[in-house]
Amino acid sequence: MARLLRALRWGAFLAMGLAASGLGAQDEVSEAETLLFQTNHLKNVVPAATLFYAFRKTGSAEAGFDDTVEVRVHSADSAKRVSVAFFTGARRIAFPEVAHAEGNPVLLYFLEREIREMARLTGAKPAQFRRAIRTALARSARVAKTKLRFGGRGAAASEVTIVPYADNPLKDSLGKYASKSYVFTLSADVPGGVYRVRGFVPPPADAANDAPPLIEERLSFVGIKAQ
Repeated sequence: MARLLRALRWGAFLAMGLAASGLGAQDEVSEAETLLFQTNHLKNVVPAATLFYAFRKTGSAEAGFDDTVEVRVHSADSAKRVSVAFFTGARRIAFPEVAHAEGNPVLLYFLEREIREMARLTGAKPAQFRRAIRTALARSARVAKTKLRFGGRGAAASEVTIVPYADNPLKDSLGKYASKSYVFTLSADVPGGVYRVRGFVPPPADAANDAPPLIEERLSFVGIKAQ
């Protein structure tokens, strides 16, 4: 938990695993890192308000489920304080509250859950996945401009795609999960800046053309409500 709190203060993965990933503190921050972790996503959210997201897990590897995520933005003097209810009931994950928030912590919390899931599925250490994701965001992320439909009209968006384990030493120990990809869809026209986050493992190469992914997890923006 202390590591996670430090990550939030320092700009998420920008300050995590630098030496171990071969990156130095002097390395220029990439466009992908800027979009995800150095952008004021909450500038278009007036406290107090709650951002609602739908989460869906599907795929052939194991049972799926649907759940919800709520990002609650509170006023704290001139700053914003954010708490996140990530899932409900027995699935709920306790993540720390963020003081003086600008970026949307749902991005980091989605990745933190993904890291835990990958560790559970493969037996590798969470720190290895953090380093791989950090390196991919810095060196191999693809950033594309796109359009989406939001509020009944078109909106400009950016799409960040990483395949963090494909060219990483961790690849050989991950087996069928080594091809996992992440796609982040961001738009300044969407409250909280995050439209969708998707993590997926494609079906095996020899699977039928209509085979579902081994795992697919989507976090999608649903709406905002003033408190």
